[in-house]
Parts: sequence; C-alpha cells; structure tokens
Amino acid sequence: MSLDHPSLDDDAILLVGHGSRREKSNEQVRTLASKLETHLSLPVDAAYIELAEPSIEDAIESLAPTCQSLTVVPLSLFAASHVKNDVPMAVQTARAQYDDLTFHVGSHLGIHPSIVDLLDDRVRSVEADLGVDRDAEDVAVVLCARGSSDPNSNGDVHKLARLLYEGRAFTRVESAFIGVTTPRLEETLHTVAKDRPDAIVVLPYMLGDGVLTQRIVDKTETFDDEYPYVRAGASGPLGVDGRVVDVLVDRCQEARSGSVQMSCDTCKYKVELSGYEDDVGGARAMLRSLVHQAEHADRSDVGDDPHVHDAPEKHVAVCMNQTCAASGAATVLERLRQQTRDADDCDVHVSRSSCLGQCGDGPIVAVYPDSIWYGGVTPDDTDRIVSSHLERDRIVSDLVHQSL
Repeated sequence: MSLDHPSLDDDAILLVGHGSRREKSNEQVRTLASKLETHLSLPVDAAYIELAEPSIEDAIESLAPTCQSLTVVPLSLFAASHVKNDVPMAVQTARAQYDDLTFHVGSHLGIHPSIVDLLDDRVRSVEADLGVDRDAEDVAVVLCARGSSDPNSNGDVHKLARLLYEGRAFTRVESAFIGVTTPRLEETLHTVAKDRPDAIVVLPYMLGDGVLTQRIVDKTETFDDEYPYVRAGASGPLGVDGRVVDVLVDRCQEARSGSVQMSCDTCKYKVELSGYEDDVGGARAMLRSLVHQAEHADRSDVGDDPHVHDAPEKHVAVCMNQTCAASGAATVLERLRQQTRDADDCDVHVSRSSCLGQCGDGPIVAVYPDSIWYGGVTPDDTDRIVSSHLERDRIVSDLVHQSL
C-alpha cells in the first residue's frame, strides 16, 4: 500500500501514542513509527500524550525546522477524549506558534478491514492451541476492550465484534470491557458459557502487552479453571503487526488529502446524548484538555505517579453514613487504605461511600467487582480483609453480610 501522490522531501509524520510507565509499550510506538517510515519513505517521529517523552509539543518543536508539512496521527484504537480533545488542542496551539508549517491531523485506527483480518488470525492461533475447529465445533469469541467514558468509542467495540462475526463460522462474537463500563469480561464469559460452546476465544483488544492485557489473560485462565466443560484461551494484543501499519498508512493518506472522517453524529462533544448532557464540547472540552495537560505536565518521573486511567483490580467502598460513622467506619477506612498501600502487589482503590442501605449492621465494607459486602467490620478485621480477600481472593466468610 502506498500514497497516491508523490512524497515531498519537506513532509514529515508524527505518530502519537498514549504513553506508558512501561518502556516496552513506548518502544512499540517507536517500532510502528519506524515501520511506517520505511513504508512511506518519509521521516516519522514518535510522541506521547502523557507519561513518556517526547510530548507532542516537544516533538513538533524538533520537527518544525526540518519540514514544511507535518501530519499528526494518533495511535489510538478508538476516538475518545485524547483523540477528540488533547491531540487537536496540541496541534491547534502549534499552528499559532509555527506560521510557516502546514499541519494535517489524522484519525485514530478505528474500524478497518485490516484490523478485522488481524483479529481473525488471532482467533485462529488460539483455536490451534485449544485444538478446536470453528467449522466443525461451536467456537464463541469475546472481544474485550479497555472501556471508555465515551459512548461512541464503546459503540465501536460492538460494531467491530459484529464485523468479526459476519461471514465467519463462529457461534457468536460478543463484546466485553475490562473496566469503566459494562458488560465486564467475567459477566460476558459466564453468559456465553450457558450455551455450552466447545470453546471460547478471548481477544484482548489492546495495542500492547501491558497491565490490562495481562488482566484479561488472567481472568480468562480463571474462567477456564472454573468451567472445565468449556475450553477457553486468550490471544495476544495487536502488537506491531504489519496490518496495523497498513491502517496507519491509510490514516496518513486521509489526513494529507483532507478526507478525514470522524463520527460526529454520535460524539458526546458534538451532540447532546442522554446521560452525557454535561459533556457537550466547546468550553467544557477545552477545559478538560487543559486540566489533563496540566496534570501530566511533569514527565521526569512517572514511576511514582499512578495513572488515573488504569482501572484497579478491586474497588473497596466503606459506608460513611451516620450510623456506620458512629460505629467506627472512619477508622476502618483509614486502616484499609494504609494496609492496601503497604501490601505487596495489591491493586486496590479504597474510597468512602454514601449510605449502602444497611443501617444498624455497619460498618459496611463492599468489595467490587466481587460484590461481597462485609458487615460489622472493626478496625481489627481490616487486616484479614486485606491479607485474605484482597491479596489472595479468599473471602473472610465470618464477616460476610451479603453477596450480590
């Protein structure tokens, strides 16, 4: 695949990744940039929205003296706030700084035939590992994405799952999410298992092999142990496969020819969607980007700065209504926070909650996504909740008030 018009010596491309505390993920962006450079015979640099260097602003400053036209392409699976707000704002700011530089902005990877083809190959690899044949046996697929607060982004996950199903001999292809929204992966796996397929293939819809990808793999392995009558396995992420480069080539071509198309009809920043009325764009969208930019301005040491977008493995809510507070809920809350901070490999967020409707039985401590509520919790009980339940997934049965 190549661009329809000849390349100019003064053109350059900036590939913008999210950025990660894990250098392996940042290296993946640079690898894709290198492959894209080879494919297009144009200089391609890499930049990051947050958590890694160089920033978009620094990368543009470096490229500005070397080219007259710069195409900025986000390396994002779907279009949420980074694609819709952060990248455009950085480019618009740069336009005001570099009068002689022409900017083009590309769209995200999105839904593309090459991506569907790549996902199909990932399924076939897991089918081979499980020893199943989709043409002779019932094979179900679960496409598991990160999850977003943007409804348009979540909707594209479902569309991609449907396109993977069309024309292929799967019994079904379902969508799931590892965080932020529903349905969650565990729920979808249990639902699919009710139909007793011969195998379930889970596709982590991620670019890199990071924390969330591993979480999907772990949950698939747990499901496989719990349901011996269904073979289950998870694939690897998209990685730096050549088909990802093919999509990036198309996105560059669209940007340089002025033919970028975005889903504005269902974008919460463009139209008022039910439940997202406060997110309509303009000043709100710009303010959100400015705040986000300020929060991640310091990239010198991100190791000690937990990334707010990484969903925790468990969420613990402590009821702080009047009766629970009178029973010592504040001390329980602080003990849980301190002990989870001190625990080894304990990915937990502890927060206060409004009334959980169990007045008189508190303090109430709810653990999600396990949906276990502990009642009458004392400060001395917190150590058992952390060491047993949160660290080893062993429920403290004598404290259970109810399970949902």
